Amino acid sequence: MHRRSVATMLALLFLVPALSGCFGSEAKEEGTKEESHWLPPVEDRSDMIYRDDDVFSRVSTNGSYQIGEVRSVYVPVPAISAVDGGAGLTGGAEVHMGLWLPLIDGCDMDSESLGEECRVPIIAEIGPYYDDGDVDALTPADRLGRFLIENFVPHGFGVAQISVFGTGESNHCMDLMGDDEQEGIHAAVEYLGKAQFSNGNVGIIGKSYDGSTPWEAAAMGSSHLKTIVPMSGLIGVHDLMWRNGSMEARGAIMHNGVYGSFGLDGDLEDAQNACEGYMEGYYAGVGAYLTGDNLAWTGSDYWEERHFLTRAIQNYNGSVYIIHGLQDWNVDPHMAFPVHNMVRDAGMDVKGLYGQWGHDYPDRRSGHEGLSSGRGAEAFPYTLRWDWADDLLEWFEFYLKETGQQPRLIAEVQDNMGGWRVEETYPPIDSLWVPYGMDECSIIGGSDTITATSSLTIECPEFDTETRIAGTPTFHIEATISIFSTGGHLFVEMVQSSTGMHLGHAVMDLRFHEGGKEGGPLVPGSTVLAKMEFFGMDVVVPEGDGIQLIITQTGEDYVPSPSSVMPVSLSLGPQSVLTLHTLERGCSDLFLPPMQETYPQCP
Repeated sequence: MHRRSVATMLALLFLVPALSGCFGSEAKEEGTKEESHWLPPVEDRSDMIYRDDDVFSRVSTNGSYQIGEVRSVYVPVPAISAVDGGAGLTGGAEVHMGLWLPLIDGCDMDSESLGEECRVPIIAEIGPYYDDGDVDALTPADRLGRFLIENFVPHGFGVAQISVFGTGESNHCMDLMGDDEQEGIHAAVEYLGKAQFSNGNVGIIGKSYDGSTPWEAAAMGSSHLKTIVPMSGLIGVHDLMWRNGSMEARGAIMHNGVYGSFGLDGDLEDAQNACEGYMEGYYAGVGAYLTGDNLAWTGSDYWEERHFLTRAIQNYNGSVYIIHGLQDWNVDPHMAFPVHNMVRDAGMDVKGLYGQWGHDYPDRRSGHEGLSSGRGAEAFPYTLRWDWADDLLEWFEFYLKETGQQPRLIAEVQDNMGGWRVEETYPPIDSLWVPYGMDECSIIGGSDTITATSSLTIECPEFDTETRIAGTPTFHIEATISIFSTGGHLFVEMVQSSTGMHLGHAVMDLRFHEGGKEGGPLVPGSTVLAKMEFFGMDVVVPEGDGIQLIITQTGEDYVPSPSSVMPVSLSLGPQSVLTLHTLERGCSDLFLPPMQETYPQCP
């Protein structure tokens, strides 16, 4: 077996100049500039003690305000008109929220003439689950609402739980992140920003669907929206469900099959579900499955109106705190990378928290401890961030109350062995591109003709030093489709050679062999260079170990397109290259989160 050192290849590459110094050291020096700040830099929190007797994290210091009784609020949405159907025809479109405000001495929060000392910023969680698979909007939800109410209302914030259209007590149509839903969210943000009890600043936070509504709100561009905290959120629906033309199994039925029933609960408002977006949902998913694209060429704007990131960058003037699990295969990490750097390049204040957890919050033991090997198990219990509530309090105080010290605009990243470190951004800007030609690797199993039941396993040279792979490696492979087909489909899993442990994976419909969203039928028997990109990963391969690539027709929950059922023949010629994002980091770059023992790999 040949060994290969990353260091020996540097002379072959044009490298981006490395950042001077050590990130961890720079961060500590920066943090000492304001010794009076109540929250130490993340590198200096290892000795902090937090409550861990609840399902979520707690702020280190309780606030002084009592929590007021919940208010039930219905917000009119005048933007919904007859052309939208649903409540646009019956009249009175509105979204419903439960609202908790702090009790402030001398302040009647219902008064029309409140002084500045009585006005508070509002933190909102917006989604479809209140009274639909969860508690109603007037009951603190264990999903996130109770965490927000109990931690932040005593610190002088209001908290709102808001139902999107067609769910809970909101009427109109279940529009699955479409224009109608965005208008309802916008109306709620405007109400909360202009209310007599508000200081005018609104933040939105949530996970999954509730982590997508912050992006929806940002796309609408309200001047009252000052910060968003999307956790495992969608930057667009088609962006998630299709990757290089490959569809997740749920993609074709996400609107009407998965969420459409939320708008059908046996009451008189069920008829309001007969709106434009709901009707389009019947064909849009199936049509996109057949083509792999967003159907814009047919004149349909169904998927385009459900893409938020581009309009958010254009219209939003606030901060972004992205939180995403690197082992989240429900909302895959490409919803966060390269989004982090795109938002940063657009001039927004952006921070990231990227741990080796799944579709979960940073502080939920029950979700973290159940992960399997290669999918987060090796990083537990260091995945648990008991300082997360404090971290959010610092963020909300600065961006919603406009007080305190500005949070550091960094990315906190965890590798698959559990180690946390601070990066300036993510993927790191000083990563090195290291190419491996497939002629340097060896076939150790299977055949180079991939069928629905066969695979090909390739092993690349061992590393002679510990190697950290971070970001989105690429794999370009020559592929020849069948003479009986106009397309093909590939799935590549990267595993650790000695253990077979999952490190990362990539997927592609060969009609989209150039990558991205532009594709089309192929000529039967033609050969293409499939430019595959792995999902975001941050893994450590030990010295003396290596990686293997296992190539099949499909994997995870991706479904080959109708044109992809025939065999695909692969060539390991000179154009077939695996390129790794490598990063030189060691134990001196790692920080230890609170309430944890020393890392085993860094005694």
